[in-house]
Amino acid sequence: MNRQQKDIKRARKESLFLQEISTFFLRIAQEEPSLQDLYITRVQLSTDYGLCSVFFHISGGEKVFKEKLPLLILYKPSLRSAIAQAIQSRYTPELLFKYDEAFDKQKKVDELIEKLKAEGKL
Repeated sequence: MNRQQKDIKRARKESLFLQEISTFFLRIAQEEPSLQDLYITRVQLSTDYGLCSVFFHISGGEKVFKEKLPLLILYKPSLRSAIAQAIQSRYTPELLFKYDEAFDKQKKVDELIEKLKAEGKL
């Protein structure tokens, strides 16, 4: 299997994981109102498919995410079980919950661009 085929296979598997995790997380958020402001932005699988990093964003930033992380961790076994039932795979990866800093970085870049425009340098 060449590199391009492996990349396509990985992208499909990540997409499937994202879909299943998002579906399960929506059900959890309905039961747990304090998780309703968390958004899953992406999923990233390790090269051996043993770890699945689930990236979240919340408007309050990383500090608020860290406050909600213990509650997310309580749902990890249920989430892994749901993934194992939904996805036909030999192994179910370990889940890691992480804060996605991409939106914060984009906001900073946008602010810098606006500042430069206001100063007339762009």
